[in-house]
Amino acid sequence: MSPVILSAAGVALVLDDSGPGLPRVRHFGAGLGPVAGPDLLPALAAPAPPLLPAQGDGWYGRPGLSGGRDGEHWPVRWAVDGIGVTAEPGSGGSVTVTASDARAGLRLVSELVMDGEGLVRMRHTVTNTEISPYRVAGLVCGLPVPARAGELLDFTGRWALEKAPQRRAFGQGVWSRENRRGRTGHDATGLLVAGTEGFGFRGGEVWAVHAGWSGDHVHYAERLAEGVALLGAGELLEPGEVVLAEEASYSTPWVYFAWSGGGLDDASARLHAHLRSRPLPVRPVTLNNWEATYFDHGLDRLLELAGRAAEAGIERFVLDDGWFRHRRHDRAGLGDWYVDEGVWPDGLHPLADRVRKLGMQFGLWFEPEMVNPDSDLAREHPDWILGHAERMPPPQRHQQVLDLARPEAYAYLLERLDTLVGEYALDYIKWDHNRDIAEPVHDGVPGVHAQTLATYRLLDELRARHPGLEIESCSSGGARVDYGILARTDRVWTSDSNDALDRQRIQRWTGLLVPPERLGCHVGAPRDHVTGRVLPLAFRAATALFGHMGVEWDLTAASQEELDELATWIALHKRLRPVLHAGRVVRADHPDPSALLHGVVLPERAVYAYVQAGSRLEIMPGPLLLPGLDPEAVYEVRVAGPVPERAAMPEWAAAPVRLPGAVLGELGLPAPVLRPASALIVELERV
Repeated sequence: MSPVILSAAGVALVLDDSGPGLPRVRHFGAGLGPVAGPDLLPALAAPAPPLLPAQGDGWYGRPGLSGGRDGEHWPVRWAVDGIGVTAEPGSGGSVTVTASDARAGLRLVSELVMDGEGLVRMRHTVTNTEISPYRVAGLVCGLPVPARAGELLDFTGRWALEKAPQRRAFGQGVWSRENRRGRTGHDATGLLVAGTEGFGFRGGEVWAVHAGWSGDHVHYAERLAEGVALLGAGELLEPGEVVLAEEASYSTPWVYFAWSGGGLDDASARLHAHLRSRPLPVRPVTLNNWEATYFDHGLDRLLELAGRAAEAGIERFVLDDGWFRHRRHDRAGLGDWYVDEGVWPDGLHPLADRVRKLGMQFGLWFEPEMVNPDSDLAREHPDWILGHAERMPPPQRHQQVLDLARPEAYAYLLERLDTLVGEYALDYIKWDHNRDIAEPVHDGVPGVHAQTLATYRLLDELRARHPGLEIESCSSGGARVDYGILARTDRVWTSDSNDALDRQRIQRWTGLLVPPERLGCHVGAPRDHVTGRVLPLAFRAATALFGHMGVEWDLTAASQEELDELATWIALHKRLRPVLHAGRVVRADHPDPSALLHGVVLPERAVYAYVQAGSRLEIMPGPLLLPGLDPEAVYEVRVAGPVPERAAMPEWAAAPVRLPGAVLGELGLPAPVLRPASALIVELERV
């Protein structure tokens, strides 16, 4: 029997359905050329896991499905009922496997989809076919990696310092990253990567997995003594959270798998292409007023801020926390989603109308999933709080969580959001989620699963009613960055820290998963409100340039010179935006640990940033080897934007030079000598 092969963009996935039980995944990795037919299987005869591994298949690692019925344990052995294949060689396709175990009383549907860029997404659905309930303890998706994948890369972090990388050897046993915060989490790995020894951005073979889910989740890497290894991910379920009645089903979230033979950048490009398959309008430069005014919502001050924003070339004004009833500080008012009549006697119209007359869009901040105990909503409906009626969960940030899976709470939020979006013709919502979910109880059972699905339904319904509305996922910064939420939102707030030195690395690693146009990257105040570090405007702006650019700064306190300089950077961003928000992201494996070199490349244009983050050990920096260019093409190279203060610039920076891509990639350009916290922007155009 011939194997099932999906292939696209130099990637191949091979399923062997010749044996009993579910098909086995014989290969996920490099393309195999025109080979097909039964002759392929002897070449791939090494041990391989089935689509949903179980002990009955000879798998003694983490099972794909775990669960059972009260008082009875019956191990599952799947019998395949059918395999549907839709595939064109070289362009991806899909495989759907249906299977069942009559004795266990279960039915399974496994879906594998490879897109045209070689990215694979996978999902399992299990259905209970018996009268007695079946309790799902876990259901995960996994694909194998070969023995040469000897290193693991994952990420951790905290509030205002997300996506810190950590590496380790991929030995025998399980390396598991489990998240029980009720949201994706500041410390969530996002991507779990296995690769050949020493892999980097531009070299080595890598395999990566990401669970597209915004609640509790698990990512894991496992290597067995039998010589089989895999990467897996899925939702992390609490006991009793998913109990299936007869003919009820549970589906995993989509789990995404990427392979690259050329380092992390190629895997990242496949992931970016998936998000870019849902096109976005031009990303307007955005000002958020939070760090400018906090809870001070004096109309005159906000109108002055809006005027200064328009003068700088900003295209969207977002009013943050503090506009609704009782919200003069962060200890009251959440849930009371009515414009505060005492602060805004004429509603938000005077501000919204002025913002639009200045040529900007208008947006508003919400935190719909949260409630302050000191609020009209909590006093009137204490039963709407997600928790046990006899004991409230521990508070965080003076907040509790609103139980969105309760129909009345859901209906209230939908009505309030729908009404406000309609009344003010909102262009944009900043949707925040500022605490972990502790002790979630919904109708007597663990509630994160139901809460996450209800949040998705609320977002989906609001977007259906207002198709032009853009939504940002903010979760005290980058604590909800995943493909589940990004299927419903247009960008993420990358971090609550606008410290440009920290942001350089936060954006670099978050950007493996999320393309620049969906990363909120703002120019903060001269003194960062999180770290207290003082950094020059040129460096703050150069850092924000490579994303969905915005401003988080009280421009009414800025000098005219600062405002003019900011306007210059915003104009540069607008000019480069067609490249920055559409090109392929590249990152050099730069030998100097104090410096970073990254860019965005299209066939005809490219933009790079050379960043001197810390103090250099060597007297002179090494050359700038620009990755990702066509070696056969000739490019005109010029400095874009202001030259960093007190930089010692090389000769080529004085006037545009023309060089082949091969020279720029192999020999590079002499680097400028920059002070720490400086960045030089370089623009290339194909000639």
